[in-house]
Amino acid sequence: MSPTLGLVAILATAVVTVLVGIVGVRAARTTSDFYVASRSVTPWWNASAIGGEYLSAASFLGVAGLILAYGADMLWFPVGYTAGYLVLLVLVAAPLRRSGAYTLPDFAEARLESLPARRTASVLVVTIGWLYLLPQFQAAGLTVRTVTGAPRWVGPVLVCVVVLIGVLSGGMRSITFVQAFQYWLKLTALAVPAVFILLVWQSQGSPTVDQEAPPAFAAATTVQISTGVSVEVSEPVRVHAEGVVNGAVVDGPVDLTPGTHDLRQGTEITFPAGAQIPHADSLRPLGGADWLLPLRSDSDYPLYSTYSLILALFFGTMGLPHVLVRFYTNPDGRAARRTTVAVLGLLGIFYLLPTVYGVLGRLYTPDLLLTGRTDAVVLLLPGRLIDGMPGDALSALVTAGAFAAFLSTSSGLTISVAGVLSQDLIGRRVRNPVRAFRLGASLALIVPIALALISPSLGIADVVGLAFAVAASSFCPLLLLGIWWPRLTDVGAIAGLVTGGGLSTLAVLTTLVWAPAGGWWTPALAQPAAWTMPIAFLVMVLVSLATPRRVATGVSRTMIRLHTPESVDLDRGDWDPEDRWRSRT
Repeated sequence: MSPTLGLVAILATAVVTVLVGIVGVRAARTTSDFYVASRSVTPWWNASAIGGEYLSAASFLGVAGLILAYGADMLWFPVGYTAGYLVLLVLVAAPLRRSGAYTLPDFAEARLESLPARRTASVLVVTIGWLYLLPQFQAAGLTVRTVTGAPRWVGPVLVCVVVLIGVLSGGMRSITFVQAFQYWLKLTALAVPAVFILLVWQSQGSPTVDQEAPPAFAAATTVQISTGVSVEVSEPVRVHAEGVVNGAVVDGPVDLTPGTHDLRQGTEITFPAGAQIPHADSLRPLGGADWLLPLRSDSDYPLYSTYSLILALFFGTMGLPHVLVRFYTNPDGRAARRTTVAVLGLLGIFYLLPTVYGVLGRLYTPDLLLTGRTDAVVLLLPGRLIDGMPGDALSALVTAGAFAAFLSTSSGLTISVAGVLSQDLIGRRVRNPVRAFRLGASLALIVPIALALISPSLGIADVVGLAFAVAASSFCPLLLLGIWWPRLTDVGAIAGLVTGGGLSTLAVLTTLVWAPAGGWWTPALAQPAAWTMPIAFLVMVLVSLATPRRVATGVSRTMIRLHTPESVDLDRGDWDPEDRWRSRT
């Protein structure tokens, strides 16, 4: 695909996003419009918007890249992303809508009747939001660089500008229209090329991944190094290189011995057919049967890593601020449940597609293991299999879908973080709530875009998985205990939020900055949910039991509000709802 066509696809997505958002701008005038779209979004619209918001860079690019490199074990990502909504449906969706809150800190304050609890929740909302925004901006930089060759900073800046236009102009009402449109764009952008890719694969005899040997080049292959990379070579191989290898300028045959070799940006290297594919030293890809079967990673504790990931994804979904804020926009609890059921269907359809790209990418784009840019498989695969204008058109469609993924998720995260900043920080100084929200939206993007520009590139799905771990270790205990256990106190909730959120955040930062290798602490830090989430629950329960006098005075009334359907008239005199609640608890 030519850089011009890729740029056209990106700009067209940005322009259409802004135009769709204008539809919502006309109706967005009140504070309720900006925060929760006046609680009038129908289940189908809301489900489409949640799908557009939730299917981030990790879903569109990261899952396929993980499957390409690590195989069957990575299927837990799409399963977990979807199953998390089932847990949300059963335990949280309807009561959360009935709470009447605008944001998670609103819920914490209303349930616990505590301003310190609200402030603690606010800090965690911003932390999770920034941690989730980071891979969106990095993926935008990867996409723009891959399809146009532009510098890495162009993608994050472009996403930031488009998101600010949509959020500042119409708030939640505008973003609802935008995100619903973007879900269907993303689904189309993956589904249409996948059909043609599968047809080509079938016409070639439906080849399969070699189950006996590590990945190798099926034919003589030339790889262009777009960014400098260190690669590990397992077997000696003679290649033809033009550029800089191990600090020396070369133009001709080069012998790569087993070990690590540095390839500078702009180097072009040709491997012979049958040569084992070197891999970037930041990857440890699996091969043969290890790639095809679960629990075969080179980790010392694969079972722990898998179950910890499952816990993070299943229970972290309910703690994601940009997901929860959507349930405040439903008219009532019944609509919230219907929305969640629809979301399960929409996500289930979508997540079939990244798996196809990951598996076929292992066959047709194995050179990405060498460059380390496995997240780019979705962008490159259509052009590899389909020549000429049809291949370029499909690549442009995929590029448009990828950019829609960055825009939709970034918009939702910006809304949630801006809501917290405007109410708990800026609102004290700016009396106009709409103006405070707009200022909060601007501040919500400053930190993650700065981190995206200065930090090294990280695995997109890996970073998002860490955000899920923090959410599962903080807001999941707060929501489950706050909704279903009346004895939760503000002191217990704060202690649990600080303990679970603090430990998981520390583990995340250690993984991102230090990246330890070897020892039992490596998987414990890389996948912390298995120990941080139980600790958070335990601390909340024990501290609450130790401080019974801190139970909120209006907890019975709050519990009635959370669990009584909107259709029930609480003013009727034939039963006492407060006595009914006491009898249940």
